[in-house]
Amino acid sequence: MTERPVAMLSEQWMPMTQVGAECMRERGASSALPPLYFLHVWWARRPLAASRAAVLGSVLPAWSADWPVHLLRKFPNPQSYEDWFLHLIGISGDTVAGRKLIEVAKIRGLKLKNDPYDGHKRAFTHNPDAGQLDALGELLEYAWGTRDIAVCDPMAGGGSIPFEAMRYGFRTYANELNPVASVILKATLDYPARFGTELSTDITKWGNRLAGRVGEQLERFFPKQPGESIHAYVWARTVACPVTGKPVPLSPNWWLQKGSESIAVKLIVEEKADLCHFEIVKGRAAIAARPDEGTVKQGVGRSPWTGDAIDGEYIKAEAQAGRMEQQLYAVGTKTTGGFVFRAPNEADLSAVRAAQQELGLRLPGWESKGLVPSGDLPEGNKTSEPIRYGIQRWDQMFSPRQLLSMVTFVEELQAMTSDIERECGSEKAAAIRTYLAIAIDKAADYNSRMTRWHSGRGALAGTFDRHDFSFKWSHGEFDAAGKLLQWTVSQVADAYKGIAKLADTPATLFGPGRTNVSALVLTKGTAATLPDIPDGAVHSLVVDPPYYDNVMYAECSDFFYVWQKRTVGDLYPEWFDDDLTNKDDEAVANQARFEGAKKRKELAAADYERKMAACFREMNRVLHPDGVLTVMFTHKKVEAWNTLATSLIGAGFTIQTSWPVRTESEHSLHQAKKNAAASTIVLVCRKRAVSAEPVWWDDLKGKVREAARSKAREFHAEGVSGVDLYISTFGPVLSILSQHWPVLSSQTDKDGKPQTLLPEVALDLAREEVIALRKEELLLGRKVQFDPVTDWYLMAWDAFSAEEFPADEARKLAIVLGLDLDRDIIRTRRVATKKSADVVLQQPVARRRKGMVDDDVLTFDCWLDAVHSAMLVYEEDGARACEAFLNRTGLRNDSTFKLVLQALLNAIPRGRDKNDQFLRPEAKALDRLCGSFFADLVIPAEETVFVPQSPQMKGFSQEELVGEEDVEEDEE
Repeated sequence: MTERPVAMLSEQWMPMTQVGAECMRERGASSALPPLYFLHVWWARRPLAASRAAVLGSVLPAWSADWPVHLLRKFPNPQSYEDWFLHLIGISGDTVAGRKLIEVAKIRGLKLKNDPYDGHKRAFTHNPDAGQLDALGELLEYAWGTRDIAVCDPMAGGGSIPFEAMRYGFRTYANELNPVASVILKATLDYPARFGTELSTDITKWGNRLAGRVGEQLERFFPKQPGESIHAYVWARTVACPVTGKPVPLSPNWWLQKGSESIAVKLIVEEKADLCHFEIVKGRAAIAARPDEGTVKQGVGRSPWTGDAIDGEYIKAEAQAGRMEQQLYAVGTKTTGGFVFRAPNEADLSAVRAAQQELGLRLPGWESKGLVPSGDLPEGNKTSEPIRYGIQRWDQMFSPRQLLSMVTFVEELQAMTSDIERECGSEKAAAIRTYLAIAIDKAADYNSRMTRWHSGRGALAGTFDRHDFSFKWSHGEFDAAGKLLQWTVSQVADAYKGIAKLADTPATLFGPGRTNVSALVLTKGTAATLPDIPDGAVHSLVVDPPYYDNVMYAECSDFFYVWQKRTVGDLYPEWFDDDLTNKDDEAVANQARFEGAKKRKELAAADYERKMAACFREMNRVLHPDGVLTVMFTHKKVEAWNTLATSLIGAGFTIQTSWPVRTESEHSLHQAKKNAAASTIVLVCRKRAVSAEPVWWDDLKGKVREAARSKAREFHAEGVSGVDLYISTFGPVLSILSQHWPVLSSQTDKDGKPQTLLPEVALDLAREEVIALRKEELLLGRKVQFDPVTDWYLMAWDAFSAEEFPADEARKLAIVLGLDLDRDIIRTRRVATKKSADVVLQQPVARRRKGMVDDDVLTFDCWLDAVHSAMLVYEEDGARACEAFLNRTGLRNDSTFKLVLQALLNAIPRGRDKNDQFLRPEAKALDRLCGSFFADLVIPAEETVFVPQSPQMKGFSQEELVGEEDVEEDEE
């Protein structure tokens, strides 16, 4: 390792605000997502804008006045260099102001008539030109002595990071353990660069041929009325009524279309009938049918035959015994004016029966050929729910007609293989078959028993509208004869063409003769072993590792694996030689792998830490002595950060710096309903020199406190807030630990030797500092001691900006304040209530209790009780009664009470809807209370529609913001 390696740009500067705005812009509209998202489902893909910034920031040198003259001529000062970097990654104009305008318009229910980005394209659409690549090459030669820079993502997943590395001409290593992701990488990185946009024509040609052959076989099972174009069939699962024995259609609601033109299903029960019948109702009749009142809620059913509840255990037992059936209740057809729904007719029902009979006839032959994925679902974290409801095998994820369609797709693709190879040659045929297999995967995703009809969007939501196999009582079905494969093929062909266009960079770092695909090394295997990469060969490692227990990639991807094994297993035999995906080597904290063992959670965490440590050790081996490891990580649990830090530091890395980059939409935060993570933390790491003498934790505490407070101030000034502000300090704190490692604590092991500090101890200290800092800022610089319960409520609003947030985070906040969440916050004070894995803050009326939130009390031992009592009196009895209450209790002139009000005014979100009403009732009550009796308090500024003061925003005005905002936040 050189004595003083050149500092990289990401070690000193990162345009986190601009990149964050671009990430939200990139994912802001489902119709304008990068084409990678439309190719195939993969979970937790990183935005392309963040990926390219991480890659380029880790190989470009930080600006220096000591640069050679030719570089200083190009970049005479840091600002000129930073501006160039922004243009290099495709960011033009004031994206931050543009995004802000969209967010405010969304909150207020308004519509932007003009483009808030003033015509500037999304950053991910930008390919570097020859001039930019030439400057990039000069900078690389200065920093590394060569332009031949190797970038590696050893956990490549959906491919965002290696895709961006390839687009800038770097030698790119992409490794992935999961075979489904490996196929996606082949289709994202290799084939588009190899064959260019022209291959989309071949995909469409052969896809249409496949769809035509399939349509001929399936047409009789999907009958249509004259002129109909069936878009969706909507089904309800059924169990026998325990009293009458008649089928009970189980649906959580009966909506088909919400909005100004409401459409719903009216359930008709006739005593002498054997089945429920259905009527489609519209407008007022739809509302009158009370479609929100379904026949199942939280697993408990209701029989429309008797009105009695049906126990959830009975429903599960019926399902596990194979007696859960399904009933078709609506058929949706698409017209030029929108959707028209009708009740199923006899032709529809007869076709369903015919399909089931046909499946029975064909199944033995198909099974003998291995075409049917009839293997058992493994017991797992995500498979437990379908198993609980009787889905024991992969083929049972599909209704009989859906399964008939899916296996027909596979059979016909296999039958076409020789024709494709004869006409196109083996290499191109392999690519075409891969994309047709992906189209079949997409068909499975949107045509299983785990899909649902989304009444708000008027579309079928796929199996993986969440990162799990959530059971659907009411499920959707495509017209598999005339619509499904045609749609998925067109989606895949369009996605391919878009990817190929992005991958087509006419200029290169190396001049003619070297293509992107020739510089790609694509491997499948665990990141703990990278045998194809020599020691120290990689200049930049950029990795987006599994986030602890966030996503069970292998369990979810098995859904596609069982089909890919049959569609492309012969193309990639070494990837599909197992029955299911490799879960033994997967680095996730999966408690299901330790079923039956004591302390499953601890074992899962230890397993994740062990595997991540092995992966990071291998990354240390392949990294250039002066190279940079960039880790992109998003998780709110301290345990996840603790495990990541332990693995990273233990593998021999120091964390140089970190940057919070907002990659998710904040819309839910503004609505103040439920908290959602908004930022990805980018950790910039180097290889650690030989370990120094151990350092005692007590000697580092002061430095950690100072770093946490300083960075929190810095990041808050950059717009980082809420729970992300707490998380943003984790990187700087871990940086201090890693640079002084090993750090010893005062605790000793059984032999009396001091134990190595757990990183979470330092993270908890950072949380304490941020709490203290935020409380001071909420109090406009004052330092005041309230009681712990009031502090918890105050900091919960400030940290999460929502009434609902994870119970684990609520508990961490309570511990820092010396409270027990269950005892002090939930049971005794009723400040919050449990809701599954979350807690929900309670409004004053829900906390009413004698001696606590009570207007008869004269003195309060908890300031929050006093505030909530005053708010309740004002709300229920008016200003005069509230004034009497405040005077009687002495609160009217109590300085501490006023400071509590001031802090709450600043902490509780004050956003308003399009009718200018507060989104939060607490904000409304506080506003009225303070306005009437505490006029000297400082009312915080509210988010209002504004005109950003920047050149490209000229021409915007209040009058131009009209109607409903039409950008839909969406992600795969």
